[in-house]
Amino acid sequence: MSRRPSERTAGEMPIDRTPAARLVGVRRLEQVEAPVPDPGPGEVLIRVLAMGLCGSDAHWFREGGIGDATIPQGGVIPGHEFCGVIESGPRQGERVAIDPAIPCLECEECARGKLNLCLRMRFAGHGSTDGALRRHLVWPERCLVSLPDSVPDDEGALLEPLGIALHATDLGDVGVSDATGVIGCGPIGLLVISALFAQGVKTILAAELLDHRLAVARELGAERWSDDSGLDVVFDCAGTDESLHTALEALAPGGRVVMVGVPDGDRTSFVASLARRKEASLLTCRRMLPEDLERAAALAGAGEVDLGALITHRFPMSSAHSAFETLVARTGIKVVVLPGHS
Repeated sequence: MSRRPSERTAGEMPIDRTPAARLVGVRRLEQVEAPVPDPGPGEVLIRVLAMGLCGSDAHWFREGGIGDATIPQGGVIPGHEFCGVIESGPRQGERVAIDPAIPCLECEECARGKLNLCLRMRFAGHGSTDGALRRHLVWPERCLVSLPDSVPDDEGALLEPLGIALHATDLGDVGVSDATGVIGCGPIGLLVISALFAQGVKTILAAELLDHRLAVARELGAERWSDDSGLDVVFDCAGTDESLHTALEALAPGGRVVMVGVPDGDRTSFVASLARRKEASLLTCRRMLPEDLERAAALAGAGEVDLGALITHRFPMSSAHSAFETLVARTGIKVVVLPGHS
């Protein structure tokens, strides 16, 4: 993949329309041309280089939303895992990873440093905020992190989910000697495994129903799941009642379960007596903090994680519908859309 895409030539006409794909209903993506607003105060124009599809995107495509958040009237341009190149301002030509969350910076949660819990947050591909499944967009400069030269464009789209994995491991308060487990070895689960190994954790067990995903987890160094594990921390990246039950069964007394996966139907249940007898701590993961994206870029730039090993499918913008169908079919691991390719 190209590491240094060409910049717009001096004197070229300003961009006011851009190719995009809009989600207008369940399994309905329409190829459109979207307006590109001029950058406002604190914003820059971004040319999108690569966009990764996430498990939450699968919910939007397959179910029309997540929980009480649904596709708005007129649809929404999806996509929140992306990297691009700045095309305006003094940083023009710089490749960047983008934080898809725009907190208000004024509410009580923001004042406490819990920017990921901002109740007035705007988020790419959610509600009235269009996401990155388009060629150009404007975004706040404060949400951009420089992309290391060693990270190719397609892998740059994986820095946001790596940031989530880092936030999840922070929530789990994992020590290097803790016995840990990861249930669900899709992209997030594999990135949690990668993050744990990068932090020096020695024992990581992995559980996954799909053989090709379990094979990648084992290639990364994870061991096969054991029913009598006695684990200190378990990361539930599958988001099902069954996976949560498996996590609680494997947990040592006083252990912690970090719930990372998004459940179908927006509900989760578990056997209360099982959790109570172990005095288990259940923690939920909400996206990431801005500094987690910086940490992700540093890890990837230093070669501490192998992001390329997770990418199994790449699609041009014109094949966005096929990209989403591949995502929900779960035949691969990470699906990436390249908006500049035809």
